[in-house]
Amino acid sequence: MAAKLDRAQVTDTALRLLNDVGLDGLTLRRIATELDVKAPALYWHFANKQALLDELATEMLRRMTASAEPPAPDAPWQDHLLAACRVLRRALLGYRDGAKVFSGTLLTDGAHARQQETQLDVFRRAGFTPTEAVDAFFTAYSFTIGFVIEEQAVHPLPGERTPGYDSAERAERIGPDHPLATAAGEDLFGDHERRFERGLAIVTAGVAALARR
Repeated sequence: MAAKLDRAQVTDTALRLLNDVGLDGLTLRRIATELDVKAPALYWHFANKQALLDELATEMLRRMTASAEPPAPDAPWQDHLLAACRVLRRALLGYRDGAKVFSGTLLTDGAHARQQETQLDVFRRAGFTPTEAVDAFFTAYSFTIGFVIEEQAVHPLPGERTPGYDSAERAERIGPDHPLATAAGEDLFGDHERRFERGLAIVTAGVAALARR
């Protein structure tokens, strides 16, 4: 069994387990048990958990890129920025702790470069410098990752809701002396779709305002 084990099999099993046990519960030992092998067999493919997470993030990106339909190359830069963020959020929401896994990882291959090249070229043709283009995409990317981390704290997977994230319970804890903070609970814990789109609009408007300078 161990001799037939390959990197792709380990990665696929780890992504399936991620939805069951979450990031904290995803260990090499747990994956080995699922594959019916001894834990040392996995070290032929991944030196440690971080190496595994790097590959998981890369596989998430591969699957995301394969299923995405990007805007036409000559579409406005706003369309490319918005589409990239929406696709990323949708992909990360498909995995428990997806945003945490994706955040801060080192991609294990260069397959993403083609898409990145197209995106940066759109900005270049719109008059952005390379640095301005990178800043724009990284800001939007960081917003998306951070938003999904917070979103998955409330909804680990679609249809699930973590206990404690209830606006009425929060209002009771805060008390009547902070009416604005109390009212904010409805927005903080609900309608993530609207809040995400509003956040994207803010980021896009900010990029456009800086570009006009």
